[in-house]
Amino acid sequence: MAIDDLIQDATRRMDKSVEAAQHEFATLRTGRATPALLDRIQIDYYGTQTPLKQLATINAPEPRMLTIQPFDPSSVGTIERAIQESDLGLTPSNDGKIIRLPIPQLTEERRKELVKVVRHMAEEGRVAVRNVRRDAIKHLEELVKNGSVGDDEERAAEGRAQKLTDEHVAKIDDLLKRKEAEIMEV
Repeated sequence: MAIDDLIQDATRRMDKSVEAAQHEFATLRTGRATPALLDRIQIDYYGTQTPLKQLATINAPEPRMLTIQPFDPSSVGTIERAIQESDLGLTPSNDGKIIRLPIPQLTEERRKELVKVVRHMAEEGRVAVRNVRRDAIKHLEELVKNGSVGDDEERAAEGRAQKLTDEHVAKIDDLLKRKEAEIMEV
């Protein structure tokens, strides 16, 4: 049935929106060092914007330290510059082969800023989920106009789409609560 396909597609797209929000949260710095912090860093490598994780091995040998070992030792300076110019607020140091990235303790003020950033990311995720619902309802209305779906089926499918939306928004809210708690944890 066309409605089931529509709902399955909406579910798949909403799941992707939740995953994207979860991935965005992972790139945000809390108090612990995690290689995911550097996922958003892009390096200008021979004229091409390349993700850092494709150019180097990133490890967390200690809770407050990341090490970055570039595959190409000549790119150490470029990688270091990209980290300094990013919005992470971290200061790298290198010994010519390995870049060390100490993760400082978060101040109360910085924690509150990060909570605002996380809330903004969560809202973007919620908007993405609602956009999927809007698209699904628009396609339902087209099916009704074509006469392939009746009004009762349309109402039932809209209810299913709304239920899906509520579930996915709740997942994003849950992720947000956990990330806020993680950030505010001293």
